[in-house]
Amino acid sequence: MLENNDNRLEENTNEASQDQITQETQQTEAAVNEVENVVAENSEKEENHEIPMKDYSGMELDSLVSELQELLKNNPVHLIKKNADEIKNAFNLKFGKLLSEKKEEFLAEGGNSIDFQFSSPIKSEYNKLLKEYKEKRDRYYKQLDDQLKGNLDRRNTLIEELKNLIANAEPKTMYNDFQKIQEQWKAIGPVPRTKYNDTWKTYHHHVERFYDLLHLNQDFRELDFKHNLEEKLKLIQRAEALAELEDVNVAFKELQELHRLWKEEVGPVSREFREDVWNKFSNATKKLHDRRHDFYRDLKSKHQEIINEKLAIVEQIAGFDFSNNKTHKDWQKSIKEIEALRQKYFAAGKLPYNKSETVWQKLKEATKRFNSAKNTFYKQEKSSQTDNLKKKMELVELAESLKDSDDWETTTNTMKRIQSDWKKIGHVPRKFSDEIWNRFKTACNHYFDRLNSHRDGVSQEQEAVVGAKKKFIEDFKNNDKLTVEDVKAAILEWRELGSLPRNARHLDGKFNKEVDAKLSSLNLDREEIEMMKFRNVVDNLFAQEDYRKLDSEQFFIRKKITETVREMQQLENNLSFISNATEDNPLVQNVRKGIQEFKEQLDIWQLKLDYLKKLDY
Repeated sequence: MLENNDNRLEENTNEASQDQITQETQQTEAAVNEVENVVAENSEKEENHEIPMKDYSGMELDSLVSELQELLKNNPVHLIKKNADEIKNAFNLKFGKLLSEKKEEFLAEGGNSIDFQFSSPIKSEYNKLLKEYKEKRDRYYKQLDDQLKGNLDRRNTLIEELKNLIANAEPKTMYNDFQKIQEQWKAIGPVPRTKYNDTWKTYHHHVERFYDLLHLNQDFRELDFKHNLEEKLKLIQRAEALAELEDVNVAFKELQELHRLWKEEVGPVSREFREDVWNKFSNATKKLHDRRHDFYRDLKSKHQEIINEKLAIVEQIAGFDFSNNKTHKDWQKSIKEIEALRQKYFAAGKLPYNKSETVWQKLKEATKRFNSAKNTFYKQEKSSQTDNLKKKMELVELAESLKDSDDWETTTNTMKRIQSDWKKIGHVPRKFSDEIWNRFKTACNHYFDRLNSHRDGVSQEQEAVVGAKKKFIEDFKNNDKLTVEDVKAAILEWRELGSLPRNARHLDGKFNKEVDAKLSSLNLDREEIEMMKFRNVVDNLFAQEDYRKLDSEQFFIRKKITETVREMQQLENNLSFISNATEDNPLVQNVRKGIQEFKEQLDIWQLKLDYLKKLDY
């Protein structure tokens, strides 16, 4: 009885061991099949490169059309699908809104709904580009399909040639003929992924049949088997080494290449080694496969953490309070805060497309509320700027009508008054600002140049000042041992020598040039040098009561501040498109360096503006 129990226990143990072996074999086969399927899928794909996804929802219709045009012009059509779909969604949404507004206007004017029609050049251009995109896309996929089917036909033809070679073996020529078939097989491009594995298995089966038949030429067969065994052992070593590679995605991609080489490049080995080398290669594949599955299981958990963090930021954006924004400054502050939140969203981490799309749509919905209110404000601001343009045009016309007046006292007071009024009027549309300012400035300069010519008369005292200042410049220029304090003292002494007549004020520029040269040779930081040079020039203008040039200087500085801010914002915007890049990325470092340089320039321009504002004129 005891003996029977022992036998039953042994049988159960053997069955359990057999089940375990079967299970492990099935798992290994599943791992190999997964890699093989990926290899098959990749066999019909071209190399991709990632096209940055922009925030198309925030763009206007004309910008969306330009983006689609650039995508079609600069990228292969099969790479732009995601971007084209986003542009299409954004365009349809915005154009639908525009269409509704136009229809409401039409009905409000007494029109009948059935008679409403609306055409737009931008929509026509968009439809033309969309048609071009679809035609290119369809043409590409038809060509690809034809190419894959053609390659499949060529491979099937080679299989038939191999079968005929085996059936009609000619010992003297069969090996050379076989090598030609192998070379042709390797040269053929990708085939449809659904046919890839079956086609290869059929080909490989007949290759092994050929080698089994090759006993007619034992030397050829043994030499080939030996070479193939060496190559397959190398592939096994490379596959086993991949388990230690830190980046599991890089390792898996390399494993796919090893499987391709195993199937496409290396022939069979002798029967006694076939099962052993394949088992070793399969086991190495399973190890990496299991590690990759563990990696993605952990990554899936991490993805949820990233999603939660991104959703929390989306809630902050959705609840952002901009109800008290009344001015351009208020909105610019809010825009920076929203942009900071968006950058925080991108910095939270990268998600695969199938997980990021839902969160991305929620971000777009959250920012849409803010963008809508912002756009409404700036539309109203545009209306206000149009009113400002009308007011400034009235001043331009008045200045131009007075520029040749000889009623010096009355006209001078009027000119000063309208210059003061000009400063009080707000911004005008940018496309008109330079034109009207140039007209206004030209008229004012023309009058004040005439006024100064009327007043100028070089007295003996002024001639003495001219002579003294010429000598002072020469002495100052030839002194090579000046300190910062010496330069400051020289600037004060220059002013104390007296004011120059109008026709000799070029000497101020000559002196300023020498001051700049002296300061540049001293060990001072950039900001200190810039401000000393600036104060020297401005103080001279103030002492001469040249308020026109002071106004011009202030206008120039304000313009430089605006340009600097715009350039800095552009770089920050560029940075948002590469937010997923690491900080040691050269492109990120270059952009951040540019932003820092603009910030330093902005600080100096602001100091200059503040100094001008302190002058009482």
